[in-house]
Amino acid sequence: MTDFKGTIGRTLADSEPHFEERPHPGDGAPNVVFVLLDDTGFAQFGCYGSDIDTPNIDALAAGGVQFTNFHVTPVCSPTRASLLTGRSQHAVGMRGLSGWVTGFPHSIGQISNAAATVAEVLRDEGYATLCAGKWHLMPGNAISAAGPFDQWPLGRGFERFYGFLPGETDQFHPELVRDNTYIDPPATPEEGYHLSEDLVDQLLQMINDNKGLRRDRPFFAYLPFGATHAPHQAPQKYLDKYRGHYDEGWDVVRQRWFDRQVELGVIDPDTALAPRNPGVQPWDELSDNEQRLAARLQEAFAAFLDHTDDQIGRFVDGLRDMGELDNTILVLLSDNGASQEGGASGTMHEIKHFQGIKESPDEAIERIDDIGGPHSHTNYPWGWAQCGNSPFRWYKTLTHEGGVHVPMVVHWPAGLGDAAGTKRNQFAYVADIVPTVYEILGITAPDTHRGIQQMPVTGHSFASVLDDADAPATNRLQYFEFGGNRALIVERDGVWWKAVTRHLPGADFDTEPWELFDLTADPSECHDLADTQPDRLAELIDLWWQEAETHGVLPLDERRLELFIPRLDDHSVHRSDRRYIYRPPMTPIPTRTAASLTDSVVDITARISAVAGNEGALLATGNENSGCSLFVQNQRLVFDYNAFGDHTVIESSIEVPTGDCTLSVHLERDGSGGWAEVSIDGQACGRETIPLYLMTFSSTGASVGMDHGSAVSARYLAPFAFTGTLHDVTIQLPDGRDPSQDDVTAKREWSRQ
Repeated sequence: MTDFKGTIGRTLADSEPHFEERPHPGDGAPNVVFVLLDDTGFAQFGCYGSDIDTPNIDALAAGGVQFTNFHVTPVCSPTRASLLTGRSQHAVGMRGLSGWVTGFPHSIGQISNAAATVAEVLRDEGYATLCAGKWHLMPGNAISAAGPFDQWPLGRGFERFYGFLPGETDQFHPELVRDNTYIDPPATPEEGYHLSEDLVDQLLQMINDNKGLRRDRPFFAYLPFGATHAPHQAPQKYLDKYRGHYDEGWDVVRQRWFDRQVELGVIDPDTALAPRNPGVQPWDELSDNEQRLAARLQEAFAAFLDHTDDQIGRFVDGLRDMGELDNTILVLLSDNGASQEGGASGTMHEIKHFQGIKESPDEAIERIDDIGGPHSHTNYPWGWAQCGNSPFRWYKTLTHEGGVHVPMVVHWPAGLGDAAGTKRNQFAYVADIVPTVYEILGITAPDTHRGIQQMPVTGHSFASVLDDADAPATNRLQYFEFGGNRALIVERDGVWWKAVTRHLPGADFDTEPWELFDLTADPSECHDLADTQPDRLAELIDLWWQEAETHGVLPLDERRLELFIPRLDDHSVHRSDRRYIYRPPMTPIPTRTAASLTDSVVDITARISAVAGNEGALLATGNENSGCSLFVQNQRLVFDYNAFGDHTVIESSIEVPTGDCTLSVHLERDGSGGWAEVSIDGQACGRETIPLYLMTFSSTGASVGMDHGSAVSARYLAPFAFTGTLHDVTIQLPDGRDPSQDDVTAKREWSRQ
C-alpha cells in the first residue's frame, strides 16, 4: 500500500492507522436532475404554446425559469454528448449519431474518454449517479450482451442504469437493460405496462435506495425518456382523451398555437409565423382519408406527450415526498426539434418510410384504431411536425430554428429565489448546462480523469442569467453542424445574427448558398438578408469556418445512411465470412448486432433434439408489425414471414422427427418479392412465394430459442420458448460484403435514430 498515510510498526501499539474518506460534496449540496425529452418541438409543451395537456411541465416552468431562446444540436446523439460533457459534440467525437465511425476524431461513435461526463465528475465528487432511459451514446456493435461495456452508462460514470441503449424502442415491448444486463420488461401491455411509467418507477426506487441508506449523499439523476420519439404510443385512456381534437387540421392549430405563444410571452408579438415548409399541403386540400389519418396520428403524439407529462409529475411528486425537491436543480429540455421522419402523409409503420414503401392513406385508414397502441409503430406527417416547431421553419436534422430551437426549463426552489416564475430570452446552448451546474456546485472540471488529459469544457455558464433577468447572454457565438447542414449565431452590437445553409447531397460546401437572418427582429427566419448584407454574411461564414477549426468539426462529411454499414472485420460482430452461430441460452440480440435476415440470400439452420410434443420458436426477429419466425408447432416446422401484417406461412409437409434433427429455411430475394423453402434433415418440405421481400424488419432485434417482445407470428403467444433441446442456430449470409445490402442495412439503422 504505497499510498498508506499512517504508520506501521511491529505491533499495534507503535502503529498509527489511517482511514481514507470517500469524497463528499458537503452538507446541503443540491441534487441535480436532467430530464430529457426526444424529438419534442419548441411549441409542444403547454407553457410554450400548445393545447396539449402538460400541467406538470407547466408547473415546473411556473416555479422555475423558462428559457425561450435555448438551442441544441439538430439530432439526438450529439445533443446528448454535449449535454453530458459541457463540450462541443464534434470535439468529443459525436459529430453524428452514435456508431458513426469514420476514422476521424469527430466521429468515433462514442464520447471521447478525454471528455469526462458530468456523471463521472459528480461521482468523483461524492454524488450518487443514476440514469433511467435512453442512452444512444455508444457504437452499435457494442450494444449486445457481449459488450464491450466501457461506453455503456456504467462505464461513463453512472452507478446505476435502467433503460435502453439504441435510439428507439417500442414503448410497450422495450428491449431493456438493467446496469450491464439485458432483462425482460416486468409486465405486459395487457397488464398495463408502458416504458415511461417503468422508467420513473425505477429511477425513484434508485433514489430511495440512495436516500434511505445515505441521507447525506446528494444524487445526480438523468431521466432521458424515449418519448416523444416514434413510435408514438400511449395507454388507451390518453388516446381516447384526444379523439377528434385535431380534426381542424394543422393550419388552424398552428395559428392557434402561435397566437398562444404570443399571449404567453414565449415569442415577441412582432414575430412572424413561418410559411408552410415545402411538401406540407394546405389542410383543406387533403382528401377525407388523408385528414382522418393525419388527425389520428397527431392525437397519438398528443396522448404520448400528455402521458409523459404525467410521469414527470409522478417523478416530481416522488422527490417532493422525499423532501428532496426544494434542493434539486432540475433541468428539463428536448434533444432536437420535432421529427419529419413520418413523411408528408405520416405512417402507420415508421419502418415502411425508411425502406421507401409508400403507404396510401386509403390503405392505412383500415388500421386507424390501432394508432398509438401496442399494435402500431406510428409517426405523424410533416404538417404536424412543423406545427410542433411553431413559429419556426424546418425540422430535426436541419440547422434552421425548427431543428435546433427547443424548450428548456430550470427548476430549483431553494436556489432561484425571486427568479422563480420568470422567463429568459438570452441565448443559451446545450453545452452551457454542465458548466452552469459546475459553477453552482463550486466544482472545477478536472484537468485529468482516470489518468487521461481532459479537453477543456467549452460551454458557457449561464448562472448569472438565472440570477438576473437583465444579465447579458454568456454564450454569444455558437456554431451548428450536422450532415453538412451548418449555421452560426453571433451577437453584434446588440443584434443577434444567424447564417445558415441547408446542405443538399452532392452540393459544393464552398459554393452552396447561405441565408442570413436578423434573429432579433426575425426569430422565425422569414426574411433572408443574404442579398442585402453580403459583407455581414461573409463575416459569419468566415466565423463558422474558424469555429469549425477550433472545435474539430472538419472534415465536413455529408454521409449519413452509409455510415451505419457494419465494418466486416475480424473483430466485429459482423465478420467477413458473414456466418453467425448462436447457442442458447442467449439474451435478445439488438438489431445492430444481429444477423440481417433481410439480406438477398439467407440460410438459417437449427440443430435440435426433441421428443413428440416439443414446440416453440427456434429463431425470431422483429415483432408483430414485421419480422420472421422459424418455429416448431404440432410436430411441423413452420416459417412465418410477416410483412407489416401480411403473413406468408410455410408449414412442412412432413413431421419433425423425434431425436436429433436439422431444421432449416432458405430465403432468397427476387426483385421486390422472393421465396422461402423449409427443409428437415436436408429434405425440402415446403415452399412459398413471398410477395413483398422486406429491405428491413422492425427495430426489435432477434431472439434464439424464443420470441421476445410482441409475437412475430399470430400462430402463437410470445415468448413461445422451445421446449426441446436447441443446440445451435447457424445463419449464413452471402460470403463477403454484399453491396446490394448496404442501403438496406443503412435504412434499417437510420430508422432507429
